[in-house]
Amino acid sequence: MVSILGCGWLGLPLAKTLVDIGYQVNGSVRNESKFSALQAVGVHPFNVRLGLEISGDDLPRFFSASILIIDFPPERRDDIESYLLMQVKSLVQMIDTSNIEQVIFISSTSVYPDLNREVFEDENLAPEKSSGKALKLAEDYLLSQPGFTTTVIRFGGLVGNDRKPGRFLAGRKNVPGARTPINIIHQDDCIALICELLAQEAWGGIFNAATDEHPEKAIFYQRMAIQQGFERPEFSAEVSESYKIVNSDKIKNRLNFRFKFPDPMQMFD
Repeated sequence: MVSILGCGWLGLPLAKTLVDIGYQVNGSVRNESKFSALQAVGVHPFNVRLGLEISGDDLPRFFSASILIIDFPPERRDDIESYLLMQVKSLVQMIDTSNIEQVIFISSTSVYPDLNREVFEDENLAPEKSSGKALKLAEDYLLSQPGFTTTVIRFGGLVGNDRKPGRFLAGRKNVPGARTPINIIHQDDCIALICELLAQEAWGGIFNAATDEHPEKAIFYQRMAIQQGFERPEFSAEVSESYKIVNSDKIKNRLNFRFKFPDPMQMFD
């Protein structure tokens, strides 16, 4: 059995896919009005609220699974670094009294600073933004726990389904970073990758997950805007830009995984 903490944009279709391939799945949302969407795809719904303390209905049953997938983004708040860590500490207290043996933590490539080069999982790098700092603190805390094994997946920017990248910068003027390479991943590849990790029981450690190709920001978003029927953004001529290229060779080699959408320029053809 798998429990998914956070059945939102990624968690809900992931839950559906896991049910379709034979898993029993518990799924959490913060609003019971969303129970019907989970039940419609065969997921057992739970109301779980993760603040500074975890609360909800029938928490022991939700945590009765052997595998927990944690999939909720950091909130937008000034104290996010301390707040997210407190949320995770509260969650770990619950995990320690449960049957959970494996934890998959959905993180982000925002934990990497812009170093004008490729970045890899084994580098101990200091994030620049508050959200990245918060995620890195959460990662480190979960990875340090002796009572269960944590696997961290650092996804690039999430696109696909209703997240059409042509809309992201539509009509904007003087957008910076025209020549910076992008690091994104399609929802279908996120789900396929998690399913493969479960199937192979490739537990433990940190994995990057972003497309093989990293086209320039301006080229990608201008093409997507035109292709998807949005107003084309205009970019600044400034070329002094910092960037990072997220290398995903580790997870491809470990799982023998190949992206369905390795090239962002062809994702929506």
